[in-house]
Amino acid sequence: MPLTEELQVIAPAKLNIENVTKDFTSRRGTVRALENVSLTINEGEFVCFVGPSGCGKSTLLNIIAGLETPDSGVALMDGVPIPGPGRDRMMMFQEHALFPWLDVIGNVMFSLKLKPNLNDKERLEVAKYYLHLVKLDNFIHANIHELSGGMKQRVALARALAPNPRVLLMDEPFAALDAMTREQLYGDIQAIWEKRKKTIIFVTHNVRESVCLGNRVVLFSPHPGKIREQYEIDLPRPRDINSVELAGYSVQITSALKGYEKESHE
Repeated sequence: MPLTEELQVIAPAKLNIENVTKDFTSRRGTVRALENVSLTINEGEFVCFVGPSGCGKSTLLNIIAGLETPDSGVALMDGVPIPGPGRDRMMMFQEHALFPWLDVIGNVMFSLKLKPNLNDKERLEVAKYYLHLVKLDNFIHANIHELSGGMKQRVALARALAPNPRVLLMDEPFAALDAMTREQLYGDIQAIWEKRKKTIIFVTHNVRESVCLGNRVVLFSPHPGKIREQYEIDLPRPRDINSVELAGYSVQITSALKGYEKESHE
């Protein structure tokens, strides 16, 4: 396969969540994480899930990843039930989970073992391409312990993008970073989304972050998790998290979330 084919922008996926319910059972009893959740995510959308802790947003992300299965309902990708994990869906977590015994390029090349059609030279070129995309050209042979927190997350992002998935799933990937580093990454992920046209689902507690990044913000109410409202974010890119226009959406969404929280305690 020519390397240019491996780097091409592939068709993003369309996702349909239909009446999904998910319970978790322990010795303490059963907790309903999601209840009759239905949602459509269109091809190439950047969608953010927002809600309080325990509202089921990460559970829904794991169902889309194939790491969890619904107790009822179904998750579909392009009309086909999601059977389990697959290289067409890659996950990025809050913890970078990089291998400390591999250098930067080695960590990204490791994810390309999912691509058996590539030889070692092609894997190297693909890894370099994605490290260039996240602005780490000068650190490809650095050891992981030599990197800052933000740089580690850039490596993790390159590793998630390298297999060229159709869906990128991001579970609070910037939560542990300082404000300045987060702002830099907000610009980077927006640029990458516009360049690669991935379907991205991003879980966050941070309302401003969701408005800065998403085309659409999906609000979850406290458990059992239900989708209460959705907001289309009609702002030009690149977006500045400190802009007045963005603040207007943030105030509206925060007010709605506070209302759900109040309802849950009544």
